Amino acid sequence: MKYRPEIDGLRAVAVLPVILFHAGFGLFSGGFVGVDVFFVISGYLITSLLLEDIENKRFSLTNFYERRARRILPALFLVMLVCLPFSWAWMLPSQLLDFSNSLMAVSLFVSNILFWRESDYFAPAAEEKPLLHTWSLAVEEQYYLLFPLFLLLAWRNGRNVAFWMVFALALASFALSEWASRHEATANFYLSITRAWELLAGSLAAFIVAKRGVLANNSLAAAGLAAILISIFAYDKSTPFPSAYTLLPVGGVVLLILYARSGTLAAKLLSLKPLVAVGLISYSAYLWHQPLFAFARLKADHPPAPVVFLVLSVAAMGLAFLSWKYVEKPFRQIQNKCLILSFSAVGILGFTLLGLLGNMREGQLNPYMSKPANILWSDIGDRIHDEGLVCNTKAPLRPQTHPNQNWLTGCIFGDLTADRNVVLLGDSHSQAISYELEKTAHAEGFKVHWVFLEGCQPVPALRADKNTSVTDCDTRFEALLSYVKRLSADAIIINRWMYRMFPVDGYNIDMPYKNSEGPIESKSYREFHVLKDGAFFSDPETKTKTLKEYITKVAGVSERTFLVYSVPETAINVSRENWRHWNKTGALLQNLDMPYQDYIRRNAFAASVFDSLNLPNLVRVRPDDVFCNQTRPARCDIQINTTPLYIDDDHLSDAGARLLINSFLEKLRSTH
Repeated sequence: MKYRPEIDGLRAVAVLPVILFHAGFGLFSGGFVGVDVFFVISGYLITSLLLEDIENKRFSLTNFYERRARRILPALFLVMLVCLPFSWAWMLPSQLLDFSNSLMAVSLFVSNILFWRESDYFAPAAEEKPLLHTWSLAVEEQYYLLFPLFLLLAWRNGRNVAFWMVFALALASFALSEWASRHEATANFYLSITRAWELLAGSLAAFIVAKRGVLANNSLAAAGLAAILISIFAYDKSTPFPSAYTLLPVGGVVLLILYARSGTLAAKLLSLKPLVAVGLISYSAYLWHQPLFAFARLKADHPPAPVVFLVLSVAAMGLAFLSWKYVEKPFRQIQNKCLILSFSAVGILGFTLLGLLGNMREGQLNPYMSKPANILWSDIGDRIHDEGLVCNTKAPLRPQTHPNQNWLTGCIFGDLTADRNVVLLGDSHSQAISYELEKTAHAEGFKVHWVFLEGCQPVPALRADKNTSVTDCDTRFEALLSYVKRLSADAIIINRWMYRMFPVDGYNIDMPYKNSEGPIESKSYREFHVLKDGAFFSDPETKTKTLKEYITKVAGVSERTFLVYSVPETAINVSRENWRHWNKTGALLQNLDMPYQDYIRRNAFAASVFDSLNLPNLVRVRPDDVFCNQTRPARCDIQINTTPLYIDDDHLSDAGARLLINSFLEKLRSTH
């Protein structure tokens, strides 16, 4: 296949926006489309090689897989190896467990499936996963594994039939992707079946180029380059991806492949030596940037400044050059196929076993982590982030009065023989108190029904995405109300209210949350609006009405409604601070707190709405009465002595949950 320098230039156009997007530079809000550009390029190049080999009757699966191993694995193994000591030294056990799982998944080419099960690509926790970016390698590796076999089978019917079979497969994958973008967004982002059409678009371009060559068309080539650039700067995290929106960058790459022949303006631009040079090291640059960013976030006390990420981006390019020169190139020149295959097998087996060890030890690989109990205790509390984990061994919730109401999910725990019922509603803050609430329920003789509305926000009228596939949250909420009413239950409602209310017009609510004394939570955020008649509203009047209606309706069907005001947000990750302090000093961290005025300012909107409610069966629970000293000096406790009240920056630990529950336990004990 004839070398095309503009393709290397196009790789540079792909990798640089990806790096700058992950670095957090808002200008490159759609930089993630660089991965889609890579997919199309890979599909084109691999199919071009396959077509040449098949037509010349020299195709060999063994040779193909050996070339892929030679191209992908050496640099990948190097990056994984370098990640090991930093992960061991800087990660909490829960993070080290996740990293161990990713070692296994990357080695077995299924990291896209792992990360689909673990987290949203744009979620805050994803930013601290050193190997998150390997999901795209897994998609390509799965394509490499299956597509040659498919092409061989399709080729039996002739070249033209093979082309149309590839086209049909691409069309089916695109249709599934468009559907999944509305119904299964996270799976759609990660899985090969919904990404295949992008690689296959490159495959179709390879068929066309093999038949007629690369044509010269300045207008179409320029349009292709413009389409890619527009998507990089116009798209953002809210753009459904992949979906019909992805046609813009994918179509742009296809136009460049077909029409950017040498001499066209687009080809001249993409063939500039600096771009070609970056393109040559683009694979290594892609591999290095995410671990650098992730470990910087793990190590820093506060989210690193933009200049730090700029320096790290340059460092990624420097490391990329070194690994390209001293790892990628030498391995490509090795002629001994057995050596390459043996090296690949040893690397795959070795990293899989290391990951398995970390998994079996549940991330307890660092001996220092076994000493300070408060670190382990608060970190193990991170179990609440596993959706419904407390329900794993509990009685399943069966509220259905109709087969189609299976979207009322959750479980029943506590004293299952008791007649008294309590319903727990909310977001992950309800998960945070669920473990301690279960102990209380056993001791006090009541059972807890922990209920979620599948596919809906904890406040059903709110939406984070107006394109959501679930359009009947109001209907689902009515079913929940009917369930609560049948139980004659008390209800406990606990949410991270200001996160759910962000943004509110006229209120200065920062996301991510900024503590007035400096700390900033290391998370991104979502915006929640009231969706009405296809429009989004964030004005305080609409959100006030929404909150009041939600609380009033729950209170209308429950015996008593325990409304928990906002738990103080701290912007201080307690588990991480404890670990860092121990790692630096060998001593336990003594006490953490924050200004009470931060809490007052932060929660003014939600508190004013709740204060205005006049419902006879409403019991107000004020976490600031528990955690905050409201006299001089006005502070809110985060950790008392060596006992953490939080597991991160806003979720309560078991100790914190126990204090909160005890604050309203006497009222909960009282008869109806």
